[in-house]
Amino acid sequence: MKFKELELSPELLSSIERAGFEEATPIQEATIPLALAGKDVIGQAQTGTGKTAAFGLPMLEKIDPAKQQLQGLVIAPTRELAIQTQEELYRLGKDKKIRVQAVYGGADIGRQIRQLKDRPHIVVGTPGRMLDHINRHTLKLATVETLVLDEADEMLNMGFLEDIETIIAQVPDQRQTLLFSATMPPAIKNIGVKFMKEPEHVKIKAKEMTADLIDQYYVRAKDFEKFDIMTRLLDVQKPELTIVFGRTKRRVDELARGLEARGYKAEGIHGDLSQQKRMSVLRAFKAGNLDILVATDVAARGLDISGVTHVYNYDIPQDPESYVHRIGRTGRAGKGGMSVTFVTPNEMSYLHVIENLTKKRMSTLRPPTEKEAFKGQIGAAMETVEEKMDANGLEKYLQGADQLLEQYSAQDLAALLLKTLAKDPSDLVPVKITPERPLPQGKKSFKGGGGRRSNNNNRGGGRREGGRGRDDRRNRGDRDRNRDDKDNRRSNSKGSYNKDGGSRKPSRRPSDKKRSFVIRNNQD
Repeated sequence: MKFKELELSPELLSSIERAGFEEATPIQEATIPLALAGKDVIGQAQTGTGKTAAFGLPMLEKIDPAKQQLQGLVIAPTRELAIQTQEELYRLGKDKKIRVQAVYGGADIGRQIRQLKDRPHIVVGTPGRMLDHINRHTLKLATVETLVLDEADEMLNMGFLEDIETIIAQVPDQRQTLLFSATMPPAIKNIGVKFMKEPEHVKIKAKEMTADLIDQYYVRAKDFEKFDIMTRLLDVQKPELTIVFGRTKRRVDELARGLEARGYKAEGIHGDLSQQKRMSVLRAFKAGNLDILVATDVAARGLDISGVTHVYNYDIPQDPESYVHRIGRTGRAGKGGMSVTFVTPNEMSYLHVIENLTKKRMSTLRPPTEKEAFKGQIGAAMETVEEKMDANGLEKYLQGADQLLEQYSAQDLAALLLKTLAKDPSDLVPVKITPERPLPQGKKSFKGGGGRRSNNNNRGGGRREGGRGRDDRRNRGDRDRNRDDKDNRRSNSKGSYNKDGGSRKPSRRPSDKKRSFVIRNNQD
């Protein structure tokens, strides 16, 4: 279905066309007509399916720009997602002159207070910072007509239920409520019963999800082998735009530095970076000035980046649903993508549970040899030469070229050019990545209900993923919920690895009986 068929105002259609959108995604096609009709809607779909426009367009349609008051409220789990949503709503509502403001932890609250005094039509924010503004009476919700809960399952997993209920209590009963979630655990259903009026439940079937467009592979390797294998894969596969996921902040920093040392254009993002630095890295990545973005799960949550062709899971995620979010960074807008997950021998049981969740078996990927990686480097160098030749502008260099040709053969000069452009494996900078302890075996790290982490996973320093200011200490919502707290563990152990027994035998799955985590209620 085309957006022109959705009975949207000319101003919104103009913004949609300028953004380059024509066809509505399945979640947009199903939810927008219901929301435009004023119904409460529960939308169930994975990340990357166009949920922001699915709730944003009906909310923007409903807003009267002539009224200088708050009319829409969007609650999001993380700063990054809040900023992404604010940017997209601003872009879609620009022709209608709708003002959108984001509030989140790790940023100057005084500046946010001044911006809220300008009476935006929509406020997007994290629960903790919203509560802070509500308590300061700088955010008043009495005029809100549309309430949106985005990535509701993620907010519940991060412990925001009490905060969300407190915020909803401040919103008028006569409102429209739109709730979007990747999964539908009982707690989400309870929100629908408690705070929504006869909601319509829209569920996107698994075959329409982005994971089916992604070629999924795994590489079985010991921890100290992963970096060299990954750089060889980068040389052979030649991805256009890549995200590498690491389990901890320390891991992300080391991988980004290592990739840069090897000559790749790479930078990392995680919760210890300033908001300004994170956004500048993301802008550079979106603009194509970086080839590789290295990120933690929290830092990458909710990012809307088009054109990502490859996702490398340097560390397999402990939460199987995080895997779906990670690989959802690629394979968007109907395009294919590739994901490669590195698995240590002791972590194979995690891979099996992920396969059960996605209902898709990952294929084994043989690591490239140094010779194959070098061949890939030569191929990339030759492509660079061809591009430069097409650009031309060589006239002023021809005299020098003639002089060189008098002393050297054309073949030697061409070989020198390739040597300059390509990386010789024998000359590679050695990179040491600090080993991480393998994920725990058995049932120690997760409780049996709802996939919520147990206290076992919150030891080790408790460094927070959010900003470090007073407002973040006061509000749980501004912490991004400690997703990378294991960064503070400094393991000196290289792990006790079993010998790699060769190829995997699909018929034998004994590790399924020893799952170290449970799958949240996923009806897809």
